[in-house]
Amino acid sequence: MAPVIENKPTFCRICEPLCGMIATVEDGRLMALRPDKDHPLSAGFACQKGIAFTEVVNDPDRVTRPLRRGPAGFEEVTWDEAMADIAGRLSAILRRHGSGAVGWYMGNPGAFSYAHTFAALLFLKGLGRHGHYFTASSQDTNSRLIASQLLYGVPTSVPIPDLTRTDLLVMMGANPVVSHGSFLTAPRIKDRMADIVKRGGRVVIVDPRRSETAAAFEWLGIVPDTDSLLLLSLLNVMFAEGLVDVAAIRVRADGVDWLRSLFGPFAPESTAASTGIDADSVRALARDLVNTPRAAVYGRLGTCVGSHGTLTTYLIDAVNLVAGNLDVPGGSVFSTMNTVGQRWQNVAMGAVMRRSYRRKRSRISGTPYAIGSEPAALMAKEITTSGDRRIRAMFVSAGNPVLSVPNGEELEAAFGELELSVALDFYVTETSAQCDYILPVTTMYERDDFPYTFQGFQATPFRQATEAVLAPVGEARGEWDIVAELAGRLARSVPAFAAFAGVRKVLGLLGFEASPRTMIDALVRMSEGGDKFGLRRGGLTLRRLTEKHPHGVVVAPHIRTGVLREAVGYLSRRVRLAHPGIAAEVDKLARRAVPDGYPLRMIGLREPRSENSWMHNSPMLMRGDRRQHALMHVDDAAERTITDGDEVRITSPHGAITVPVVTTKDLVAGVVAVPHGWGHKGTGSWRLANRAGGANVNQLTSSDPGDVEALSGMAWLTGVPIRVERA
Repeated sequence: MAPVIENKPTFCRICEPLCGMIATVEDGRLMALRPDKDHPLSAGFACQKGIAFTEVVNDPDRVTRPLRRGPAGFEEVTWDEAMADIAGRLSAILRRHGSGAVGWYMGNPGAFSYAHTFAALLFLKGLGRHGHYFTASSQDTNSRLIASQLLYGVPTSVPIPDLTRTDLLVMMGANPVVSHGSFLTAPRIKDRMADIVKRGGRVVIVDPRRSETAAAFEWLGIVPDTDSLLLLSLLNVMFAEGLVDVAAIRVRADGVDWLRSLFGPFAPESTAASTGIDADSVRALARDLVNTPRAAVYGRLGTCVGSHGTLTTYLIDAVNLVAGNLDVPGGSVFSTMNTVGQRWQNVAMGAVMRRSYRRKRSRISGTPYAIGSEPAALMAKEITTSGDRRIRAMFVSAGNPVLSVPNGEELEAAFGELELSVALDFYVTETSAQCDYILPVTTMYERDDFPYTFQGFQATPFRQATEAVLAPVGEARGEWDIVAELAGRLARSVPAFAAFAGVRKVLGLLGFEASPRTMIDALVRMSEGGDKFGLRRGGLTLRRLTEKHPHGVVVAPHIRTGVLREAVGYLSRRVRLAHPGIAAEVDKLARRAVPDGYPLRMIGLREPRSENSWMHNSPMLMRGDRRQHALMHVDDAAERTITDGDEVRITSPHGAITVPVVTTKDLVAGVVAVPHGWGHKGTGSWRLANRAGGANVNQLTSSDPGDVEALSGMAWLTGVPIRVERA
């Protein structure tokens, strides 16, 4: 019989552009992935990670059956055996210690699956209100979300640059040529940035490294972790030189005079020595941001993971507001799904989130919960510190926190103190290797999906949904199915799960399915372009997206502007500038001391063929000399008699690693760049990744509560003081 070969449109969910893909499936097996030429936005582009994902789906090292730790290592068990034991042990922990003894960590890929996110939240909320919830966001995004919560009253109102219309784009701490954009969903982003230059505009990259993006546009080198000082100086110039329409700002925001008092001491002449950017350049940039009719400042990971991430992000938005570039065409704008009643949704959500932020705090540090999650940097201490709400059972999904949180060795050791640990993953990783169970989960191509998380970051309003393009490999299951079964087994001892089961049963009898898919379908129907439940003929539904628009559909040519009042979650409908926590962070800037003996600064580094820690087992991505290397300025290397290829020992106040070094002039002097996600130690099953090895750069970072960012619980991952010497 001839093989059945199908070419199915879908989209990639490794990173945020969500590029269109065509999956070639032969007799139920994924054979190849290629870019979708008919995708309206990515138009035939996909990076090598997306194309190589076939090797992840079919990886012989992949976990496809439940594993249980035994005396001789992991052994395969049935799903029934695994779930029965997990449910029984978890029930006992809940009886003895309550819901505060349970934690869940969700890694970055979880945000790319709507059902996964629903599953984690259902599980923890169902157990009770005292459970611990951690996500990769405290190594990535929480400072951005809390800045939005402070300014706009709701964390989900995140302005992005209007790429298709701006004439001056200032990017801080971002390398989208490699990352492809973050908090900014824009396929072919390099082309869109090049279009700005083609129409006579400018793209300025503010970064300690002449990154791949900076090399393609204008580079303004800055000393790591001094972005706040630069932004305060920009505000100082704008007001001091009378460039600001103060009356126009007062119409939209409260606290303008408070803001002016904040940046008074930060004239560019006073910050130049710290930032490395001379006063004339700062003044010129401030004038350009005000005088260019369509301009935007955008910051990403490098601005979020410094020691003042929330302050930096707050100041980016303040600069956009003061320069007259917030919520205007070509400026910094709010991309939303424009759902029915969105204004009041923001008010309601904002009230809930702000109340949680005020009342819920880490028991270790007193740090407020950011969008309901705790600082992952403190996860190990939550396991090992005695007292009420000490974690005794831990679930980890789509994450490898041993390699992603500060001081991973501390966390690795802490797992040994747990009474129950369960990983939902498709590899035995440095983290899941410490767990009692590994439950095999589906990859992105084995599930249906709609990129709900990224709808608010679309540079062009766009919708795409996909069905699964192949059946789950082996016995893999989706996270929602795993949690739903576990909830059913716990229903006798957990009242919320019993109620949930009852509601699902009643709705099932009425012909309705209580599932994440039903909720997402309702969201699509009520959003811009949706069918409004039949009131708009031909409008979108989840089913219509997959059947009628398999390559996706653009729902509007540009992001709407003039929507600030809708985006704000305060009842006043006005931006709120004055916050004591922001003032406290500015005060810390003046008191920040540099420890003796650590003259250099470490920053992170994105690699085109890496995605955090989880794609180092793909042969296509590991071809050639795929070792981890640190980058060091040639002058700093020469001063220490270090040459290309030397092994160097990098030491911080918190730890030390050894890596080979490559020298370069594409760094601000005094800076060392080290890629993260390495440090595979042979504890897992991924053989190629283990051979690659490398060093865990987060051993240089601190899990001390005093080093966790006070407003958002962010880990301090860039600008870390270090010294370097030949190994």
